[in-house]
Amino acid sequence: MYLPAMTIMAEDLDASVAQMHLSLSAYLIGYAAFHLLCGPLADSYGRKSILLGGFSLYCLGSVGCALSQNIESLIVFRVVQGIGGCVGPTLARTIARDVYGPVGAARAISLIAMMMAVAPAIAPLAGGFLLLVWEWPFIFYTLAAYGALNSLLIWLLLHETLPHPHPFRPKVIMANYRELAVHPQFLALTAGASLNYAALMIFLPSSPFVFITLLGLNPEYLAFIFVGTVSGYITGSALSARLSHKFASERIAIFGATLSLTGSLGMIAGHALFPTSVLGIALPMIIYSTSLGLVQPHAMALALKPFGHIAGTGSSLFGFIQMTMSAAASAVVGLFLTDSAWPMLLGMGVATSCGLIVLLTTVKRTPQI
Repeated sequence: MYLPAMTIMAEDLDASVAQMHLSLSAYLIGYAAFHLLCGPLADSYGRKSILLGGFSLYCLGSVGCALSQNIESLIVFRVVQGIGGCVGPTLARTIARDVYGPVGAARAISLIAMMMAVAPAIAPLAGGFLLLVWEWPFIFYTLAAYGALNSLLIWLLLHETLPHPHPFRPKVIMANYRELAVHPQFLALTAGASLNYAALMIFLPSSPFVFITLLGLNPEYLAFIFVGTVSGYITGSALSARLSHKFASERIAIFGATLSLTGSLGMIAGHALFPTSVLGIALPMIIYSTSLGLVQPHAMALALKPFGHIAGTGSSLFGFIQMTMSAAASAVVGLFLTDSAWPMLLGMGVATSCGLIVLLTTVKRTPQI
C-alpha cells in the first residue's frame, strides 16, 4: 500500500533509493525472524491467540511508521510491523494443514492465496488515491486500522484448530528445527521456492523507481501495474487449485518455475527492445506473477508433507528461509539501482533461473517425496 508513496517518502525523509529498499527489507527481516517463534508458539498456545498478539504488534508498528521523522525510525518500525505481520500468512497455511491434512493442503493453500491476493491488488490502488488527498503517513494509519479490523474478525469468527498442543520447551523446539534442518528435501524445496519468491521482492521496491523516476509514470498510475501483477497471481492460484485434482504437486511446481523464468526473460527482452516502454516490463511481469500461484503452494505442501506432527514449526522455518533470502536479494539489488532498470531485471532473472534449477534437481532425485 505504501509503494506508490516511496518516491515522496524518500524526499520527505531525505532517503536514498537504497535506503527505501531497506524499508522493505526491514519488514522482511522482522517477518522472517519471528517465523522461528511464531510456529512453535502456535503449536503450544494455539493459532488464535498468536494471531491476535501478532496483529496487535502490527498495529503498533504501523502507527510508529506514520509518526517517523527520519528513515532510521521508519526502518525500525518496519521491523516491528514485519514481526507482527508474519503471523497472518504463516498461521493461515498452518490452519489449512490442520483442517485439510497433507493431501488437501495444497489445494486449500492455493485457494487461500487466491483470496489473499485481492488485498495486494487493492492496496497500491488505494495508496495511490490516498496520496491525492492526504500525506503519506495516513497510509500507515490506514494499515493500523486494517490490522485492528483483522483482530476483530479473528476474535469473532476463527475457531481454534490446533489438534494437540505441545509444551513450549526450547529443547523440543530446537530438536524440531534440527529435524527439519537435516532433511535434504525440505531444505531444497524451501530454497527453490524462496529463490522463486525473491524475484517478487526484488520487483516490488524497485518498481516505483523504475516506473516513476526512469520511465516517467505518474505515481497514481503505478497502482494499475500492481493490479495487473496481482491479477496474474490470482489467475495462477486458481489454476493451481484446479490442476491439483489432475497432476502431482511436483509437476505443477516445476511447470510454475519454468513459467517464472519465462516471465523474467520476457521482462529482460521487453526492456531491451523497448527501453522507454512501461508495458515492455509490466506485461511479462504478469506471466511471472501467474507462476507464483503455481510454485508457492505446491512447493510448500511438498516441503511440509513429512512433517504433519510439527506443521507450525515447518511452516515457520519455510517462511524464515524464504523471507531472509528475499530480504537479502532486495537489499543487494537496491545497492545497484541508481540510473537503470537492469539491476532489477537481471536480479529477477538470476533468482528465477536458480529457483528452477534447484526444484528440477530436487524433484528428479526424489520423485516421490
